[in-house]
Amino acid sequence: MLNVSRATLRTDLSKLVILDYIDAKPKVGYFLGNRGTAEKEEKLHLLKMKVGDLHSVPVIVRETTTIHEAVVSLFLENVGNLIVTDADGHLAGIVSRKDLLKVTLGNPTASTMPVSLIMTRRANVTTVQPEDTVLDAARKIIAHQIDSLPVVVESDTGNPGDWKVVGRITKTNIIKMLLGWAAEE
Repeated sequence: MLNVSRATLRTDLSKLVILDYIDAKPKVGYFLGNRGTAEKEEKLHLLKMKVGDLHSVPVIVRETTTIHEAVVSLFLENVGNLIVTDADGHLAGIVSRKDLLKVTLGNPTASTMPVSLIMTRRANVTTVQPEDTVLDAARKIIAHQIDSLPVVVESDTGNPGDWKVVGRITKTNIIKMLLGWAAEE
C-alpha cells in the first residue's frame, strides 16, 4: 500500500522500538510504546494545569500610594508591574515600569502623585481566575503583549465588578513550569 519494501520499514520501525515510541510483539505487530503514552499523558496534564496551581504571590499597592513608593516597591520586589487595589482590596488597575518611567522623566513633582493617576484602569486590565488553564493564561499574555496577569476571584460584596486579587501569573512562572517539565524527561 505504501510502495516501500519491508526492509525499509523494518529499520525505521526498529529505531522507534529502540526509542520506546512503539513496541513490537511477534505475530501481533506494532503498537504504541511506553514513551509515546507517557508523553501524551504529560502533555494532557500540561494542557489541563490550572492557574491556581502555578500563580505566585501578587505585589499589591493601594491607589493612594505615591509614585515614589511604587518605584521603590517595584525594585524591592523585582517585578515588572504592580497590582493596584482600592481601599477595600478590590482590583483597581495595574501600573507598569513603562507607566512609571513615562511620568517620572522630566517631571520633578511626579514622585508625590498617586499611582491612581497613571495606572491602567480595571476596565482595561486582562485577568485570569484560578480555575482557568495555564494555556489560556499564556494565550492572553501573548495576545495582549504583557508580562503578567492578575489572578482574581469574585468578591463577596455581590457587585459583579468587584474582584479580589489572589495572585499573579507571569511569563516567568510559565517558563519555569516548562523547564521543570523538560528537566523531568
